[in-house]
Amino acid sequence: MPFTVPAFSTIRDALLRDLKNQLPDADVGPDSDYFIRATSVASAVEGLYQHQAWIVRQIFPDTADREYLELHARTRGLTRKVAVASQGQISVAGTPGAAVPSGLTAKLGDLTYVTTQAGVIDANGVATVTAVASTVGTAGNASANAVVELTAAPSGVTSQATIVNMTGGVDEESDGELLARLLELIRRPPAGGNKYDYRRWAMEVAGVTAAFVYPLRRGLGTVDVVITSAGALPSATTITAVQDYIDDVRPVTAKNSLVLAPTLKVVNVTVSVQLSGITLAVAQAQIEAALGIYFNQLAPGEAAIKSRIEALVSDLSGVVDRAVTLPAANVVPTVDASMVEWVRLGTVTVVAL
Repeated sequence: MPFTVPAFSTIRDALLRDLKNQLPDADVGPDSDYFIRATSVASAVEGLYQHQAWIVRQIFPDTADREYLELHARTRGLTRKVAVASQGQISVAGTPGAAVPSGLTAKLGDLTYVTTQAGVIDANGVATVTAVASTVGTAGNASANAVVELTAAPSGVTSQATIVNMTGGVDEESDGELLARLLELIRRPPAGGNKYDYRRWAMEVAGVTAAFVYPLRRGLGTVDVVITSAGALPSATTITAVQDYIDDVRPVTAKNSLVLAPTLKVVNVTVSVQLSGITLAVAQAQIEAALGIYFNQLAPGEAAIKSRIEALVSDLSGVVDRAVTLPAANVVPTVDASMVEWVRLGTVTVVAL
């Protein structure tokens, strides 16, 4: 039976009751000295009860505060993963033959990217160089074709450049994410290299927020691990780090293990709706939000079910009827020896029915 922590007033009244039992003539009214002393003692006792309750919460990792959760994790050899900066490529334009040095700074709003590779403008007037965000975390992730401004463009190079890709930025591991890894280790302890071990190994590397294991995808003795970073593609550096780590800890008897990023399979959605009480613009926003949640929950290799998309639209307030014309059927990603596709939401088009 659980212990019920008494309230402050209950503690005070118990003290006054015991005092009255010992001194029947004592004045224990609200204006009495005994009442004031009992109140102060009850306040201290209530604090002790609260401290004891806090101590109990620190005993278990799923209720422990941040620093004590880290202590629980440390006993299992786990540490909080640090934030990782996004990496990718920037396309620079200019005069053919012009040099593009390493260390150039490019600005995108408040974000700064620094090139990490030198290049030369080719015959088409373009050079593609690698770059890294100066700020760690998901804030540094940028969409393709975003225009950046070179703060000090060298001779023969235009000041405007374009992001080819900039992904892999991940925030510091949250308490919930660290707890999930710890509980996974407790509930599924190391088992000599089964698929859960491979997932755990991948998740221990900074920059990885999700990992999916595909045993025997390329034949007997192979284990493939698909990783993602903050709901997007990981950087090449993260993939290499995970590959090196798994190669170091996996059983030597395994034939081969491959760490890879999923191949994006973008799906556009077109839906006609009959509405009541809301405008088409409001319906567009609601449908995009609902579909975004659904597609973000899909794992690499998991199909997008058309009937589920239809149900999500039908369940929205204000939608009387709907007809989903795209996709025409379930979207089944390819999972074979060459790739693992990841179904992602593209453009959502909503028209009146």
